[in-house]
Amino acid sequence: MMDSKHLKHFVTVAEFGHFTQAAKALHIAQPALSISIKKFEQQLGMTLFRRSERKVELTDEGKVLLEHAKRVLQQIDDAKLAMDELKGLEKGEVRLGAPSMMGSYFFPKVLMAFKSRYPSLKLTLVDAGISSIRKMLLNGELDIGVINLDNVPDDIETDHLLRSEMVAVVAKDHPFANRETVRLEEFCQQELVMFREGYFHRDYIESKAKQNNLDLQCAFETNLLPLILNIVRREFAITALLELVTQHEADIVGIPFEEPVKLDLALAWRKDGYLSIAERTFIEFVKSFR
Repeated sequence: MMDSKHLKHFVTVAEFGHFTQAAKALHIAQPALSISIKKFEQQLGMTLFRRSERKVELTDEGKVLLEHAKRVLQQIDDAKLAMDELKGLEKGEVRLGAPSMMGSYFFPKVLMAFKSRYPSLKLTLVDAGISSIRKMLLNGELDIGVINLDNVPDDIETDHLLRSEMVAVVAKDHPFANRETVRLEEFCQQELVMFREGYFHRDYIESKAKQNNLDLQCAFETNLLPLILNIVRREFAITALLELVTQHEADIVGIPFEEPVKLDLALAWRKDGYLSIAERTFIEFVKSFR
């Protein structure tokens, strides 16, 4: 029978790829950690790590176990949280993951209003791309995230938040600025400033360009939204952003694509996870605020 201590030791060694570093993180002696892993392997009747002088690597069996072990440890944490809340020890933190555009333009008013109503609760906002947010939700690094509703994994629960359009964004004096629409082919022929891979806008434009055998002229790559906006304003490049950005920023113009790009964005959380009182309250607050 597996116990949580062995699972915790196994996952930590897998994450660090090194026994000494894992032992420091676990605050135990390195020999004790090695013995724990050896006993675990004997108990399972299989080898979980390939050991060398410089590092340790997961075997194929270890890779399979790792995904299950992470889920089990997360569920143990969820159970502890549930018991704490029954004793009145409410978890006072909400860890929210949102792409930078949502974090910069949609959530500031929401978060401040929520904090004013619930001053004892801590809010942590993590800026990340949608694909990263999905992974962090499943790994337990985030409690709630903002994702789009395309190809949602079965183990994620969602609640629709808003619908927005992705538009080409140019400086006010750019030749596209007075256009009603812009074709994707025209967009791709321009010097572009883009988010890095893993962000919906970058991935969408790249996939469409590939489908149409178009080459992207990606002159700048950054996740810093203020830098993207400054590059566009100075006419060094153009980009693609949510329409809500252009509604709040001066000296830039948003032009819809000829083939409209609509995004349905939703709040998301792990389907098998435990939502604390703070997290459930936050979800209901956002729904009432929109």
